[in-house]
Amino acid sequence: MIEVQELTKTFKVHKKEAGLLGSVKSLFARQSVEKHAVAGVSFSIGEGEIVGLIGANGAGKTTLVKMLAGIIHPSGGSARVLGYDPWERDDRLRQQVALIMGQKAQLWWDLPAADCFLLLREIYRIPEDSFRKTLDELVSVLGVEEQLNIQIRRLSLGERMKMELLAALLHSPRVVYLDEPTIGLDLTAQRAIREFVLRYQQKHSPAMILTSHYMEDIERLCKRTMIIRDGVIVYDGSLDQVVKTYATHKILTVHLPEGSPSFDRAEFEKLGEVVEFGSDTIKLNVAREGAAHTAARLVDLTRAVDLNIEEVEIGTIIESILRAKGSALV
Repeated sequence: MIEVQELTKTFKVHKKEAGLLGSVKSLFARQSVEKHAVAGVSFSIGEGEIVGLIGANGAGKTTLVKMLAGIIHPSGGSARVLGYDPWERDDRLRQQVALIMGQKAQLWWDLPAADCFLLLREIYRIPEDSFRKTLDELVSVLGVEEQLNIQIRRLSLGERMKMELLAALLHSPRVVYLDEPTIGLDLTAQRAIREFVLRYQQKHSPAMILTSHYMEDIERLCKRTMIIRDGVIVYDGSLDQVVKTYATHKILTVHLPEGSPSFDRAEFEKLGEVVEFGSDTIKLNVAREGAAHTAARLVDLTRAVDLNIEEVEIGTIIESILRAKGSALV
């Protein structure tokens, strides 16, 4: 449904000169440098697949999504969405695509949501019976019946985001782009949005791209993840594979019985990196391949009443990949 080959977007950025003299010079002779927002990315996404796009601020996530939605034109490469070039803005494609941006309101603030939806029905030329059926279903799932006739500007941020989602899905799109849909929302609203997106994807099977800074969004919704760094996709695969490939250690936490004798910290430093060394709890980072052997050694050494073996948090792993420099990691 989405096919991307060597897609590139380059912007010209004015180079800032330091100091007062530099500021005066830039008034008459500005120097520009090229910035690669997206640098030759290639991937494909099939029907019913929801892919998480992760990256730091300025990594190229939104630029990539905007190119696939046809909002901006690429500098090079090609993309086909449902068989169309998105930047040609063919109405036959736009009737099958939705873009939800958590940082940009798309509804009319002075109108109640119900009136906005009627306008969208006319814009997308949705048959009356289909419109009513879809609207009733989405309103029921999101639980926003009581907010339909309230001005958008008077709704809370979470309620507005639900209305934005509802509006974007009224025409039953086959491709959905979700750019930071839960940004700024409280935990309850985030959970409600995630559950709604998951149920909608399971029932209607659109192709979806989700960008988010919240790892819980990615873990809950996406089986496949693409990590973008400086405009380049450095990883494309499952979250489980990220852990197996890039998490070099596991976390072992030992809970000691009451009245345990004092232990020599040096003994534990031979087994791994000591993260915590207390009278009742000892925590180590140990190599993945030796975690089981080290766990058995710790039980013998401490007579532990409990021992936990944990994976490193996926968010921590992603952050380390994003901080890394060099070539692609795939």
